[in-house]
This record gives sequence, structure tokens and C-alpha cells, in this order.
Amino acid sequence: MSGQPTPFDLLLGIDQRCRTLAAGLPAQQETQQTWSGIGFRMGERLFVSPMGEVGEILHEPRHTQLPGVKPWVRGVANVRGRLLPLIDLCGFFGEELSAQRKQRRVLVVEHQDVFSGLVVDEVFGMQHFPVETFSEQVPPLEAAIQPFIYGVFNRAQPWLVFSPQRLAQHEDFLDVAV
Repeated sequence: MSGQPTPFDLLLGIDQRCRTLAAGLPAQQETQQTWSGIGFRMGERLFVSPMGEVGEILHEPRHTQLPGVKPWVRGVANVRGRLLPLIDLCGFFGEELSAQRKQRRVLVVEHQDVFSGLVVDEVFGMQHFPVETFSEQVPPLEAAIQPFIYGVFNRAQPWLVFSPQRLAQHEDFLDVAV
């Protein structure tokens, strides 16, 4: 009986064979820190807004024009039972919206008491940028847009970081009456 291995010895043998045949752990790769936001276009410029500052993205809904408002207020739309004021963001900054209506989208912003839809030329969805490509040195901009830009991510083209919440707090944006 002494020549036969014990059950414990058999288990040790199985363990030894498993360890020799087992694959090693994958090599740990360095992760790259990224910043994510919603990318959109106004005119020829590319912008990105922080994820938390855009509630949703809509196709441009049918809307009713309002009398006695500034020309950049497109009107008001009923979105799931809520009245959503539509603001032509290009018009607010003194530029023209693209003629291609199919690509236009509405960025819905809800900040404090402001619930508004910002009509932009095109939305590119979620964009991810390596944090080391961020710079607070923005290219020269018109004075009207500067208060809402707080940096730039550099890719093939610069992506200006635009804050809809800063816009929603700005007195010029809140003053829509003619």
C-alpha cells in the first residue's frame, strides 16, 4: 500500500500540471486618460461640449415662431409635453446656419431655470480626446463667442470646448425680447 499515491498526492500532481500548462496573465497596458464630450459644428468650426451639459440631442422639431423676439430665436416646439424654446446658436453669434437642414440638430440644455434647445449645423456624437491634447490657449475668436469657450482639444482641426451652461447663464442669451 505504501507504493500507491495518496489522494492528496494526486491532487498535488494535477495542480502541478495545470500550473505548467496555464497561460500567463495578459501584460498590463498603460491606459490613456480621456475626456469625453458631444461634438458639433457651427459653420466651419468644430466644438465639443461636456457630457453633463447636454441633456439630449434631437432632430430639429417642428416649431411655432414667436412674435416680438430677436431673430436668433427660431420659435418654440412641443417636446414630449414640454415647451422647448429653439435658439439658432449660429444666429446668436452673428453667423448663418447651414442651408443643409437634414444635418441640423438640437442640443437640449437644462440648467437651473433655463430649458432650451440650441440649433447647430451638425452633431458628431460623443467625441473622446486624450487629456494631454487639451490647451487653455484658444485660437483668436470673435468677442461674442469668447465667454463660452474655455479651452481647445487639438486634433487635425481644433475642437473648441463650448459650455452651454455658461451660455444659459449669460444675460444676452436670456434677453430674447425685441
